[in-house]
Amino acid sequence: MATSPDPTRPETPRVAAGHDPDGDLRAEAEARLRALAGEHAVLREDQWTAIRALVVDRRRALVVQRTGWGKSAVYFVATALLRARGSGPAVIVSPLLALMRNQIAAAERAGVRAATVNSANVDEWDRVHDDVARGAVDVLLVSPERLNNPDFRDQVLPGLAANAGLVVVDEAHCISDWGHDFRPDFRRIRTLLAALPSGTPVLATTATANARVTRDIAEQLAFEARDAAGAGEPVPANGGTLVLRGPLERESLRLSVVRAATPEQRLAWLAGALREMPGSGIVYTLTVAAAQEVAAYLREQGHKVAAYSGQTDPAERVEAERALLADEVKALVATSALGMGFDKPDLGFVVHIGAPQSPVAYYQQVGRAGRGVERAEVILLPGPEDREIWAYFASLAFPSETVVRATLAVLAEHGGTMSTAALETGVDLSRTRLETMLKVLDVDGAVRRVRGGWQATGVPWSYDAERYARVAAARADEQRAMLDYIATGECRERFLRLHLDDDTAVPCGRCDNCTGTRRTAEAEPAAVSAARERLQRPGVEIEPRKMWPTGLRDLGLSGRIPAGLTAEPGRALGRLTDIGWGHTLRRLLSAGTPDGPVPDDVFDAVVRLLASWDWRERPTGVVTMPSATRPTLIADLGHRLAAIGRLAHLGSLTYLHGPPGHQHNSAQRVKALRHTLAPPSADLTAGPVLLIDDHTDTGWTLAYATTLLRGSGAPAVLPLTLATTT
Repeated sequence: MATSPDPTRPETPRVAAGHDPDGDLRAEAEARLRALAGEHAVLREDQWTAIRALVVDRRRALVVQRTGWGKSAVYFVATALLRARGSGPAVIVSPLLALMRNQIAAAERAGVRAATVNSANVDEWDRVHDDVARGAVDVLLVSPERLNNPDFRDQVLPGLAANAGLVVVDEAHCISDWGHDFRPDFRRIRTLLAALPSGTPVLATTATANARVTRDIAEQLAFEARDAAGAGEPVPANGGTLVLRGPLERESLRLSVVRAATPEQRLAWLAGALREMPGSGIVYTLTVAAAQEVAAYLREQGHKVAAYSGQTDPAERVEAERALLADEVKALVATSALGMGFDKPDLGFVVHIGAPQSPVAYYQQVGRAGRGVERAEVILLPGPEDREIWAYFASLAFPSETVVRATLAVLAEHGGTMSTAALETGVDLSRTRLETMLKVLDVDGAVRRVRGGWQATGVPWSYDAERYARVAAARADEQRAMLDYIATGECRERFLRLHLDDDTAVPCGRCDNCTGTRRTAEAEPAAVSAARERLQRPGVEIEPRKMWPTGLRDLGLSGRIPAGLTAEPGRALGRLTDIGWGHTLRRLLSAGTPDGPVPDDVFDAVVRLLASWDWRERPTGVVTMPSATRPTLIADLGHRLAAIGRLAHLGSLTYLHGPPGHQHNSAQRVKALRHTLAPPSADLTAGPVLLIDDHTDTGWTLAYATTLLRGSGAPAVLPLTLATTT
């Protein structure tokens, strides 16, 4: 489709007959590339094709190429060329802080002035916005979450969209419902792209898109607003989307699978293998708890490692990345928070303790290794508990239509702005799931994020059950494929590439199946014993609640909980996501396991936990929580602990009006408990009380029970649970 001239853009200079403008542009591009990647760097043909499409034709392009191919070089070189021709700054939507930090460093090497606005540099936002406005920034990197921050969306984004010389969507597979990381903030990018002035070049890049995802992204890129003001229905962009897709072969990777029977064998094997691994690398785990456990064990075995997750303090994450880049640590033990865009060309190995949920996710993560070395070891140590963890994450999927409708009704009835915390009082979802749901509703137009919270828009909304079912089915297919990868006797790299629809894939000749050289799962007995001791070491601290949830003022509950009604720091035997006790606890507390007395191994571990508890004053009595699902388990645990510890059994709290059901958020839980929970009738004044429950989620059952026990005379309350979800 022809586009009208943009008077704000400089005209392309006329050239003399016989002159080759493409040759001059390519030479300029090559010079920019050498500044970025070194004096011997040469543009690949597809890199040049993409750069020319962006700079000359102002096209929309999708580049699907393997990790390390040079996708960032395309947008940094294109940015430099466009800025030299008078275009506005480039806007790069980038999903992770690690990715942003690497991109800023790369931009500087290319002579491109880059800045970012993200959750880690709030104090710099105003300065960065001013720098962009006065032309002192060539590239602005923003997280997808920033696109709907009310101030950024309303005050900064319109000017950026109107004047951007280039828009880049990195890790673009996240736009797609079929991508392996469905994030509602990425879906919002589609709205941004449709609102760009005609002729604004757009580049999307990813290393992890199969043919289906590639088509989906290309279709979403291929539309723009009818006019520069963004009015009218979207129409096909200039020339549609140029798709440049290459082979995904990684010649340096040596893929293998090691089948160790137990978690302690896997950890012991890893401790021994790290001593033989080349250089430094990454050890991936499926959960935050596992990353912390594995890192602690490896440090005990003499390895210099650090844990890294989305819960790690931002400053500590920066330092951990720097230490790995400088080879000051042997490995980072990380969740998927260390992934997309982390760039260390000589990364020597990637090991997974536990299998990711899909071959696509796995190939994306292992692609961190071996970019600049001839050989990199890629090893997967799967476990039977992996599927339980996949199921746990699947349980956090998009809520049911009933819950969504209830949320919209609460917002509509309120009629104004409601904070997420205030919404919790009327919607039974955890804070994280509620915020994710609201983001989806925002993208769909049913709600709008504003300063201070959320508002209903009144726009009709329909529950897209088909889409959610499609995503769930895709996840199930991916999980089956991951199990097939573990079991396959064929070439492992070819298996992964075929799942990315790379039809150029042939047997690699390097993996354990191709070479017939398989790693043994044997480990040093002493290391296995040490790993078993680490994983079976009981005890996770439960931090007591100190502030009432927001929105309960009408119940007389607001602000700080009085010191005389709060608990002491408590203990749980383990986390449900641990790789040690997690497996046992998930099985014990699962819906399919009948209620019964506490197993001896679990009881013995609880006794060890109590023996190691550094309480300020020893408890003198035991009180148990009532349980709708585990009454025998909790009663038995309470009586046995009272007997072995010579403690008075003071009875159980009771539900006056029946159990309150399962509430997912703090405000809902406290409201339900206030209606029905009552303390035991026993004398509680003799000394500290051990309060026993099977598990804790929001922490409010223990907290509210504590207020009742303290209010009935207990001088202190020490919560004790078998499991915690946090």
